[in-house]
Amino acid sequence: MIDARIMERFAALVMLVALALALPLKAQGPGSDRMPVDLVAEGAPQPGETWMVALHFMPSTPEWHGYWSNPGDAGLGMELEWDLPDGWEVGEPLYPLPKRLVIGGLMNHVYEGDYAVLVPIAVPENAAVANVAPISVTANYLACTDKICVPQQARLALDPAQSGFDPRFGEWRAAIVPQLDSSAQFEFTPTHLRVGIPIPAETALGDLHLFLGTPELGEGDRPDYTGVQTFISEGNLLVAEVPIEPIAVPDNVEIAVESRPEEITGILDLGNGRGVRFTALQGDVPLEGVKPIRGGGAEPVLWQLLAAALVGGLLLNIMPCVFPILSLKALSLAKAGGDERAARRDALAYTAGVVLACAALGATILLLRSAGEQVGWAFQLQEPVVVVGLLLLALAITANFLGLFEVPGMAISGGAPSRGGSFSTGLLAAFVATPCTGPFMAVALGAALVIRPIHGLLVFVALGIGLALPFLLVGFVPAVRRRLPKPGAWMETFRRWMALPMGLTALALAWLVWRIGGWDYLALVLVLAVAALAGLALGGLFQRRARSGSVAVFAGLVVLLGIGAALLPRPEAQAASAESLLDPIGYSEAALAEARASGRPVFIWFTADWCVTCKVNEGVAIEREATRAAFEQAGVIALRGDWTQPDEEISRMLTQQGAAGVPLYLWYAPGAEAEQLPQVLTPDLLVEKARNSQPRR
Repeated sequence: MIDARIMERFAALVMLVALALALPLKAQGPGSDRMPVDLVAEGAPQPGETWMVALHFMPSTPEWHGYWSNPGDAGLGMELEWDLPDGWEVGEPLYPLPKRLVIGGLMNHVYEGDYAVLVPIAVPENAAVANVAPISVTANYLACTDKICVPQQARLALDPAQSGFDPRFGEWRAAIVPQLDSSAQFEFTPTHLRVGIPIPAETALGDLHLFLGTPELGEGDRPDYTGVQTFISEGNLLVAEVPIEPIAVPDNVEIAVESRPEEITGILDLGNGRGVRFTALQGDVPLEGVKPIRGGGAEPVLWQLLAAALVGGLLLNIMPCVFPILSLKALSLAKAGGDERAARRDALAYTAGVVLACAALGATILLLRSAGEQVGWAFQLQEPVVVVGLLLLALAITANFLGLFEVPGMAISGGAPSRGGSFSTGLLAAFVATPCTGPFMAVALGAALVIRPIHGLLVFVALGIGLALPFLLVGFVPAVRRRLPKPGAWMETFRRWMALPMGLTALALAWLVWRIGGWDYLALVLVLAVAALAGLALGGLFQRRARSGSVAVFAGLVVLLGIGAALLPRPEAQAASAESLLDPIGYSEAALAEARASGRPVFIWFTADWCVTCKVNEGVAIEREATRAAFEQAGVIALRGDWTQPDEEISRMLTQQGAAGVPLYLWYAPGAEAEQLPQVLTPDLLVEKARNSQPRR
């Protein structure tokens, strides 16, 4: 049985080849309008020496990227056909350090922006370089965006006799990954390729990754490019363990099984733009049983992830971002004071609503991520129309608590609990809880996005069960239920008071609408809000006068508001981030690299305007004068990633850190990797981190 992920990769490769055959090649000019290329010489060739030329690639727009010699799961490596004078010999192309780009679950080894591939050419000792004929090359390569790929062909010529020094070669040479002067060794285990690379113990190790230049490993195996790579270090030896998998082929196709290679090549990315090229020979690779320094070894056990999600969902009941919905929960608890059978029915209905909502959100996230979208927990709150819908919903709940209208099954007039009302309450509780991630949730939800999809879905189900667990205890444990206050007239007063937190929630959502779209957008939304309150008041009037038209009024109002929300113009740009005492730099991968290269401590916080936990942490620990003073004294560079609206670079960072959403807090000590701080910050945590980062005197 062939793994489904492997079949997905095979299908993607088939589609890519079909696209390459279907599109005509560009036969004229330097490359094409997608990815132009120039052939440039470092200078004039000299007899008996190596002459270096460069293929300089210049994407027409930033979204286009090129590929390394081993493109990964998809793409095509560059092919060169040279026409050289007799006796002149071309060497292997030399590449800069590639980047990783995952699209649709497929790993791509790419170059973004301008880049140059250097090609050494050995010139014979007796070559008449003064009157040698021009050389030429036909380059076939691929230019891609995240959505399309276009085959390219460039026919390029260069006259060695007319070649002069090009000052750009200094920069291009510096970008080429240097060759390791010592040989590495490799061996195979049943599930991994182990490569032992001699690296001095004092080498600073950053975000490690091994780019294999050998795409086929023999015996029907290939590298699992998206698998977790583990790194082990002891003394002057660094061992990389790369997972392997069978090559995907259709059942009716037979392929010859080749033996293991005698030699493999690749690039070891040391982090921070540094890397080394290596050549590895078959041999014994030691360090079995040594604790990994990167990669974490085995995946978390499923039951541990389920337990973490269950406890996280339970604790989510007391997190600040869930507090507004506690009003609905409190009313449901009060209603459960009736007979035992009704209490169990009510608890099961509520649980079904919570679990269904969590499972649906989890399934949607997993499906979108499998399609290449960079989304995480609470992704739906990045859509303005969802925020508008929540604002209208919060206003409706506030109006219900104030007695403006009644919802059958959710009102507390002394009647029996309603399964439909409890189910709806569960759906709403889970949906509104998504802006928040509490303790234990970060690891569980982060792992749920990278483990097998069916197991990931179980993690989201466990989260829902944890969120609903207090209601299950009330419904099925009589001792807990007996401790609840007896139903009575106090419930109506309590209901009115619960309008306060829901009203504050509506105000917070109105503020978020303003942050997303500005005053003009908020004004349009408030028109909808006034119409909603007017419609609810009209429906409530029909209810109080015992008229039968209230259902039609509410149904028409829902349709009208849905059409109005759909017709709202989409905000063009996100509002600027709020002022901060720390004067942070806006997060980007380039900004982080520059900050880390400064040799100073770096603190990044990833936040969103819809994340209540984020805002609480900012007030408690980040936006404090003591924090600002400590950061200034220690020279800490602060970066802020605002995820209020979608941002691919932030999404990639969250994925790399195993986080399903915000908040996420990272601390980089000078020369060290990221340290994840707790999701609930204490007031002095950042102050202490800054003080400890100062050099001892």
